[in-house]
Amino acid sequence: MKTEKHKMISGEMYNALDDQLSKERLECKIKCYDYNHTKPGESIKKSEILSVLLGKCKQITIEQNFWCDYGYNIEIGDNFFSNYNLVILDCAKVTFGDNVFIGPNCSFYTAGHPINPEIRNQGLEDAHPIFVGNNVWFGGSVTVLPGVTIGDNTTIGAGSVVTKDIPANVVAVGNPCKVIKEITDGY
Repeated sequence: MKTEKHKMISGEMYNALDDQLSKERLECKIKCYDYNHTKPGESIKKSEILSVLLGKCKQITIEQNFWCDYGYNIEIGDNFFSNYNLVILDCAKVTFGDNVFIGPNCSFYTAGHPINPEIRNQGLEDAHPIFVGNNVWFGGSVTVLPGVTIGDNTTIGAGSVVTKDIPANVVAVGNPCKVIKEITDGY
């Protein structure tokens, strides 16, 4: 029999109120709380907490506050920077390539909820992975929804809501986020 955690990671409908998942989210909240309450200049302590929370951590900077659901479903490449107030709801895998820069107040949501209220009220949901390529820049207050892939070398403009895949080498903005131009050799 599949556990609710296995269903969650597999992209199937699962019960988010499951005891194991609830316990793991609480443990993650405690780690995020500890991270968010470190003092400026406590970079070693911050790195240690992120290593426990996210596993493999290379050259990454995440300004406080930072919140996620589980931590173990987040994979971050080298030279990652996130400004203040990053939220990653990592019920499914969230992958960031190398050289990703994220403005303040950005959110990455993998969780989806049924539109049928009877099903939703049972605590059922599903989750779909988010993939962000290399050299991607997000302006402030960007929201990325479940199942989205963003290609290499792309810039997502401030305030955008990314509901569908965005290709490589473009600038995309808006709600819903749409490509407005290809990136050329110029500025």
